[in-house]
Amino acid sequence: MKILVTGAAGFIGSHVCLYLLARGDEVIGLDNLNDYYDVSLKQARLKRIEDYAHGTLDEDIYPDARRQGTPRGHFRFIKMNLEDRAGMAALFESEKFDGVVNLAAQAGVRHSLDAPFDYIDSNITGFLTVLEGCRHNRVGHLVYASTSSVYGANTNMPFSVKNPADHQVALYGATKRANELMAHSYAHLFGMPTTGLRFFTVYGPWGRPDMAPILFTKAILEGRNIKVFNGGHHRRDFTYIDDIVRGVVAALDHPATPDPDWDSANPSPHSSCAPWRIHNIGNGSPIELMRFIEVLEMCLGKEAKKTFLPMQPGDVAETSASVETLEAMTGYRPNTSIEEGVRNFVDWYQRYYSE
Repeated sequence: MKILVTGAAGFIGSHVCLYLLARGDEVIGLDNLNDYYDVSLKQARLKRIEDYAHGTLDEDIYPDARRQGTPRGHFRFIKMNLEDRAGMAALFESEKFDGVVNLAAQAGVRHSLDAPFDYIDSNITGFLTVLEGCRHNRVGHLVYASTSSVYGANTNMPFSVKNPADHQVALYGATKRANELMAHSYAHLFGMPTTGLRFFTVYGPWGRPDMAPILFTKAILEGRNIKVFNGGHHRRDFTYIDDIVRGVVAALDHPATPDPDWDSANPSPHSSCAPWRIHNIGNGSPIELMRFIEVLEMCLGKEAKKTFLPMQPGDVAETSASVETLEAMTGYRPNTSIEEGVRNFVDWYQRYYSE
């Protein structure tokens, strides 16, 4: 298939590109390479994808994705903003994608307090150009990134797509919830299959430097204090990147269809009479933040110095994913332990930053 992956230079997007290439798909990667965080890391991720596509990367990546007798797929990169209406329209018109995985977005709950317009431009206007491109060019399936942040003030654990998500506590979550509703309108009006995936806390090699794993690791190795919010009482549904990627591609391979049991008098929040679905994609087994730090300390062989701070505005104390709907549809089952995942992350961190 020919697949467009937006946010291709990002953490999750770069891994999704590699998985699709491993199974022989043609991948067009799109990213604007903005400076929200270290651009050189984004460029390194892109180089890794290109090296893998060209057969020059000496690394065994996603062997489970390979199809017998199928060569690696082709990869092309395009630098573009999602908000570029004319450019996005021309791209969709010329390429005629079979599927789209939209992972490009302005991320970060805390940053949304300082730069709200960035979120409207990228997450609302940018998402609309993707919907329009899919609509006018008969794309077979759109899979897009939502977030566990849409659960907002909900404290009913584990978070389930069968429960409402209407009380947002930060603009970031509000824009992602808006994406889900925008996608439903297009699925309803134009019969366009769309699947939204609510990501939980994703970690692993090639992760974002503004997220806790890299922030903590860098501080521990430099002997600086790490900032532990909410007095260390956070619980997070930490999910290893390889488990996430397999779930994303499995969702792509199962286009949304109308739910024959959907009842307008008692509407399901995650399905519809239109080809529209919402799934959680997480580990389904949350752990204490302090346990994550403990495993990180063991892998680094060094104890962290901690500064305990109150809850940050827009943050939530706990996330926990019910992944039953994604499992029922695709067989998704994350199986990477926190010990294995953190070890893989630390090995990558020490190798990458030493180089």
